[in-house]
Amino acid sequence: MRKFNIRKVLDGLTAGSSSASQQQQQQQHPAGNREPEIQETLQSEHFQLCKTVRHGFPYQPSALAFDPVQKILAVGTQTGALRLFGRPGVECYCQHDSGAAVIQLQFLINEGALVSALADDTLHLWNLRQKRPAILHSLKFCRERVTFCHLPFQSKWLYVGTERGNIHIVNVESFTLSGYVIMWNKAIELSSKSHPGPVVHISDNPMDEGKLLIGFESGTVVLWDLKSKKADYRYTYDEAIHSVAWHHEGKQFICSHSDGTLTIWNVRSPAKPVQTITPHGKQLKDGKKPEPCKPILKVEFKTTRSGEPFIILSGGLSYDTVGRRPCLTVMHGKSTAVLEMDYSIVDFLTLCETPYPNDFQEPYAVVVLLEKDLVLIDLAQNGYPIFENPYPLSIHESPVTCCEYFADCPVDLIPALYSVGARQKRQGYSKKEWPINGGNWGLGVQSYPEIIITGHADGSVKFWDASAITLQVLYKLKTSKVFEKSRNKDDRPNTDIVDEDPYAIQIISWCPESRMLCIAGVSAHVIIYRFSKQEVITEVIPMLEVRLLYEISDVESPEGEQAPPLPTPVGGATPQPIPPQSHPSTSSSSSDGLRDNVPCLKVKNSPLKQSPGYQTELVIQLVWVSGEPPQQITSLAVNSSYGLVVFGNCNGIAMVDYLQKAVLLNLGTIELYGSNDPYRREPRSPRKSRQPSGAGLCDISEGTAVPEDRCKSPTSAKMSRKLSLPTDLKPDLDIKDNSFSRSRSSSVTSIDKESREAISALHFCETFTRKADSSPSPCLWVGTTLGTVLVIALNLPPGGEQRLLQPVIVSPSGTILRLKGAILRMAFLDTTGCLVSPAYESWREHNVPEEKDEKEKSKKRRPVSVSPSSSQEICENQYAVICSEKQAKVISLPSQNCAYKQNITETSFVLRGDIVALNNSICLACFCANGHIMTFSLPSLRPLLDVYYLPLTNMRIARTFCFTNNGQALYLVSPTEIQRLTYSQETCENLQEMLGELFTPVETPEAPNRGFFKGLFGGGAQSLDREELFGESSSGKASRSLAQHIPGPGGIEGVKGAASGVVGELARARLALDERGQKLGDLEERTAAMLSSADSFSKHAHEMMLKYKDKKWYQF
Repeated sequence: MRKFNIRKVLDGLTAGSSSASQQQQQQQHPAGNREPEIQETLQSEHFQLCKTVRHGFPYQPSALAFDPVQKILAVGTQTGALRLFGRPGVECYCQHDSGAAVIQLQFLINEGALVSALADDTLHLWNLRQKRPAILHSLKFCRERVTFCHLPFQSKWLYVGTERGNIHIVNVESFTLSGYVIMWNKAIELSSKSHPGPVVHISDNPMDEGKLLIGFESGTVVLWDLKSKKADYRYTYDEAIHSVAWHHEGKQFICSHSDGTLTIWNVRSPAKPVQTITPHGKQLKDGKKPEPCKPILKVEFKTTRSGEPFIILSGGLSYDTVGRRPCLTVMHGKSTAVLEMDYSIVDFLTLCETPYPNDFQEPYAVVVLLEKDLVLIDLAQNGYPIFENPYPLSIHESPVTCCEYFADCPVDLIPALYSVGARQKRQGYSKKEWPINGGNWGLGVQSYPEIIITGHADGSVKFWDASAITLQVLYKLKTSKVFEKSRNKDDRPNTDIVDEDPYAIQIISWCPESRMLCIAGVSAHVIIYRFSKQEVITEVIPMLEVRLLYEISDVESPEGEQAPPLPTPVGGATPQPIPPQSHPSTSSSSSDGLRDNVPCLKVKNSPLKQSPGYQTELVIQLVWVSGEPPQQITSLAVNSSYGLVVFGNCNGIAMVDYLQKAVLLNLGTIELYGSNDPYRREPRSPRKSRQPSGAGLCDISEGTAVPEDRCKSPTSAKMSRKLSLPTDLKPDLDIKDNSFSRSRSSSVTSIDKESREAISALHFCETFTRKADSSPSPCLWVGTTLGTVLVIALNLPPGGEQRLLQPVIVSPSGTILRLKGAILRMAFLDTTGCLVSPAYESWREHNVPEEKDEKEKSKKRRPVSVSPSSSQEICENQYAVICSEKQAKVISLPSQNCAYKQNITETSFVLRGDIVALNNSICLACFCANGHIMTFSLPSLRPLLDVYYLPLTNMRIARTFCFTNNGQALYLVSPTEIQRLTYSQETCENLQEMLGELFTPVETPEAPNRGFFKGLFGGGAQSLDREELFGESSSGKASRSLAQHIPGPGGIEGVKGAASGVVGELARARLALDERGQKLGDLEERTAAMLSSADSFSKHAHEMMLKYKDKKWYQF
């Protein structure tokens, strides 16, 4: 596949090319349709692409660290990501370029820095004193594998243990190795014949910095005297060690082992442990050893001034507890609490009042990093309750199947959603404030409300407040509540299209102004919701069943394929395929025993209590037809002003009046064309046996495109429109996944199977339906996967009482437009180039008493079908903007002439296209499968931005990518995280101000008082001059081949992304100066080092001379 160059389109070139394209357009349409000139204000300098923030739980976490003074938490992941958390709203995401797993994190406590150790044997020093942390230094070990690191509090020397059992020492200021090395063979006893294994623990004695405790995997522990460079004591145990922890007085330490035991040792008694505990072992009589248990992966030993110490451990459960959830055990005095976790424990840390290891620790909480959650346990309250987590880490509570993003919503929406969501809060949390509260918030430069809606595999829908680059859950709706849960598994496979997650959300259609919500689920069901602040009990859930059929005889001849002309008008008065049903459904099996007229899910027939929030208005289900399951819904739209919902799939389209609970339209896609079907569909002979229920994903979607090798002409596009879905794709994924099912296969069978035309885009609007129209009227524009746009006229009865009594008349208008590739998005502009929003009815409370209701109606419901901008002045003209997978067209209405056209991509296809507002203007934003993000001006479709952003590596990105107003966009970057980005230059410039500060100046607490007697008799903490021990003067230089120093980008990272222009040039100049200064500084340091080494050499030489001055040669 040919790669595009990244091009930032220059205005001069753009103007030239757009004028050329306009000439071309005029040549295309010489009919002299006078296009009024619209002044376009957006230019390419208004656009710049950058990531803003990442929300959600760090995917595949692997390491944890906490700064007890700054109160900042760090989490590392298996993909080399680093997430930092301060107070709620202060979060930061960084990434190691190598992508190697983070194995350990160590804060330089209260210094605003962090050391990360990676699985590729590199160490990195991060500067956290800037809003976007950056790496200052890196060190790559070439000959040894890093297994454990330890940085003592207020020390600049980092101990690094390796797989070979050696310990190296790194100066964290210069990130260079000291010549001082503790070799494994010196540490263990000479008599020992075997290698002790990798270093699994290093820590210094809390009371004596000169003594280093080294734990080897095999079970050997060594207390090493740093000054004398020899082992003071060696402690051996016949079980492998997983972790070690000190008592703060430095006289005892505790080890956790692979057989589920804990051993407590006195420092001066290496012969055997003082105590051996098996926390979860069954104590056998006759003094026998308890049964072995699972390994205790980590233990912490924390003391309190007024009571027993805490011993906290993970793992160690007995082997017979099959199916038991992972546990954290808290032993305090005689009590042992076993706290069950929902996921396996990755790591945990005890949060203590003091950063000093030689003081009473006073633990107050335990932070537990789980595979898919972060839990904080309050140690100070009885029963160890958990803290309520204020971070938005529950995005993935059930897997996300679709996303929608709305910027600049009505201002009353967030408070309304918050007030109904506040009632859903769980009880029983700790009463205390969340203790991880470091950092400061950024300045809220953006003032408009933003809402993200996520649809999930379990049928839940979550609303999030996403204003000002934060994220907070507002409200959660469970759509599965209206269905009966299948009790036994036997009755599921024959009714469900999918084996698991039958309620998964596929499409969300939401009208923020009217608060009407409509969802389409994986079991071919649609639910319409109204928002209400009142609780109601619904006696009978309103329900409709729709039989959407694809009936074409197996005739090869073109005549047989033509559908009969449509009866017009098709109205609410015509016989409906299925009358509005009450419970239970009267469906049954057909005469030949095939499942027929049965929906996939059973709606509850008992009264349903509906809490304040979103309440079910109507449930619509597609039914089985002659043994074939209904095909999944590919497109959905709702309009509150018209009271209509419409949806389509690869069989056809259905429209429902949700006020009268009636089906208005139920047509196969081909019937929509009537006698105007442009296709002679000889190659399409749909088989009677469609794909089995397991592969029930309809392979046509909003994201469908022509395979790269087959997009030469409309005919080849038509023929190869779809290829089948790989069987290994789970059918509960969103239909957009299928956009990739086209993979690279182009076998005839798959084309044959998938040649159906699906409905891929739906848009209600008030515009000109036919060429002859003199004024706009309500209609529905329908886009298909074969690139056709059809228009259906809507004749609505008057508002008020009449709306519920008279039928809505629906009639195809005969208008047909064509584009290359599946239609993705449609919108309408007025003569000034402003967006004509679909008509809506403002939200009002429906569940209020009747008298008030009547008044409200008279006040608010008059402008029922009048779009905000459909006043007299638009009667002159409108523009339809249509975006397909391949191209965009702007069509002048009512003349239906193509005013502008832009081929977006030749070799790839557009996954998502949105018409969005930016800088008081509008543009078309597109994300292509080749990783490019592009924007085009409207109506002239001038290219404004084209940046290669990210290649499409998986379906999830395609399924969740969306653009919204004010230059905002997002996608699901991992199963647990949302990545937000901006394509607005202004937001990029303001981003620095909006981001929170991680580092805040805080006084380090005072060191504990040694006390008179301890000072007098040599008790208390012994300090050590590490500089003297590990510095170059005494320990020499480390071998160059051992590790390679790599200077980091430091604070330069942000500048690299700076746009070209004066700012960028200045930044580069400043950078060059900085680098020059750095080099001069290095030179100065080297000169100083040479001087000091010369000085020390002369000093040594002088000492030698004095020592041997008076000795005779034979006394040497």
